[in-house]
Amino acid sequence: MQVTVLGAGIIGVSTAWHLLQRGHDVTLVDRQPNAALETSFANAAQISVSYCEPWANKDAPLKTLKWMFSDESPLLFRPQLDWAQWRWGLQFLAQCNDKAFVRNVAQLVALGAYSHAALKDVVADTGIEYNRLERGIAHYYTDQKSFDGAADAAAVMQRFGVQRRVVSRDELLAIEPALRSFGDRIVGGTYTQSDESGDARVFTQKLAALCAQRGAQLLFGHDIEKLESDGQEVRQIRVRNRNTGMASVLKADAYVVACGAYTTPLLKSVNVNVPIYPGKGYSATLPLLQPERAPTVSMLDDQMKCAVSRLGNHLRVAGTIELGGFDLALDTPLARTRCEMLVRRIEEVFPGVADTRTPEENGNPQFWCGLRPATPTNIPLIGRTKLRKLWINAGHGTLGWTHGAGSGKAIAELINGEQPAMNFGFQGSGTRTRTYASASVPRLQTKSSVRS
Repeated sequence: MQVTVLGAGIIGVSTAWHLLQRGHDVTLVDRQPNAALETSFANAAQISVSYCEPWANKDAPLKTLKWMFSDESPLLFRPQLDWAQWRWGLQFLAQCNDKAFVRNVAQLVALGAYSHAALKDVVADTGIEYNRLERGIAHYYTDQKSFDGAADAAAVMQRFGVQRRVVSRDELLAIEPALRSFGDRIVGGTYTQSDESGDARVFTQKLAALCAQRGAQLLFGHDIEKLESDGQEVRQIRVRNRNTGMASVLKADAYVVACGAYTTPLLKSVNVNVPIYPGKGYSATLPLLQPERAPTVSMLDDQMKCAVSRLGNHLRVAGTIELGGFDLALDTPLARTRCEMLVRRIEEVFPGVADTRTPEENGNPQFWCGLRPATPTNIPLIGRTKLRKLWINAGHGTLGWTHGAGSGKAIAELINGEQPAMNFGFQGSGTRTRTYASASVPRLQTKSSVRS
C-alpha cells in the first residue's frame, strides 16, 4: 500500500516508521527542510506516562479566569475574534468535572503505557541515541496546600497502574541532590521511576533518516497546498517545492494528516472538522556552567507549572500555554516576559548551574516557542476521518513526545487492518470504545469524549 504522511514531527515520523515496518511504501511531506523543526523542536523532553493529567479539571475554570490578568500565568487565555477558539473553550469547560477528568486520564495513561513500550522497541531496534536519561520524573512542591493534594492525584494515577508515589522533602533530595540548594523551600513531592527524558528533535531527525534508508520518500521543503476530495474520498494532494516553486500531485491509497495544530485548517478545507486548537508553549535551552551540580532526574515545578530536563551539557526548561491563535512571535513583550520567567526560575532553583544571562549580557539562552495541538480533553485524535483514504494522527497537546511512538504504531496497525492492543477510543471506530487492556493498565470501559 502507498501511504502519504503529512507532517514530519515526532507523530508523523513515527507513523512513517511503523508503516515501513509493515511493508508499506511511504512518502513523508513537511514544509521545513528537516524533520522536527516545529512543535517537536525544543519541547520539555519528558516521556511522562505518569504525569499526563489533562488540563481540564474542576479547578481549571476559576484558575484560568484568574490567570487571564497575569502575563506570567501558566495557562493564559487570550480572547480572539475566532469562533474556533470559543467553541474549543466551551468544549473544554464541559470536561472540567471529576467524572470527565478520570475518564480522560484513563485514555491518556493507556496510550502512554502503549507508547512507552513502542518507544523502547524502536530504540532497541535502531540504537538511536538522543541524550536519553532513564532516571524518572520528580514533581516538587513549594506550597503545603498543593502538596496536600498530591496524594489524591497520585491515587488517581495508581488506579490505572501508574506507580507515582508521594515522597518527603528528604526523600526527594536523596532522589535528586541537585535540588538541595533550593531544599528549604520544598515541602515535598512525588516521583515515578519508570518515566524518562530525552531530546525529541534528535530522536525524530535520526528516525526520519532511517526511514529514508528504508525507502521512504522524504519531501522536505514542500508546502501542502490542497487536499482534493470528491466529498466521499480524498483523491490526491497538491504540494509545492519551496525552493523551486514547482507544484506536484501526490496520489496514494491512504493519507495521514499529522500536522499538529495545522491539522485543523487543513482538514477544514475538505469539510472535516476537528476540535484541535493551538496552545503556544515556550522553552529555553541553557548551557551548563557546572555540570556536576546539574540535575539528571527530569522534574516538574508545581508553582511555575514548568518542566526541567537535562540534555547532555544543556538544561531545558519548558512551560506555559497561551490560547491565542497561531501566533509564533518570540519578539513581543509578552513572549519575552514568559521566556525570562522560565530562565529566572532556573536560577532560583539551581543557582549558578546554567548560563542564564540574557542575550544583552552576552549569554546564550536559546528561546523557542511552538504550538501545542490541543483537544479539549487532551486526548489525541487517532484513526479514520469521514472521508475514505483520509486518516488523522494529531491533537497530542503537550504529550506529543510521550505519545509519539505509540500513536505512530497504532495508526500503522489500523491502516494495516490490525487492532492496537490497548483500551483507547480511536476515531472512526463506531463505538469509539476498545476493551483491549494494556499490560500495565487495568481494563476500563470508557467512551471517548472527543467529538469531531
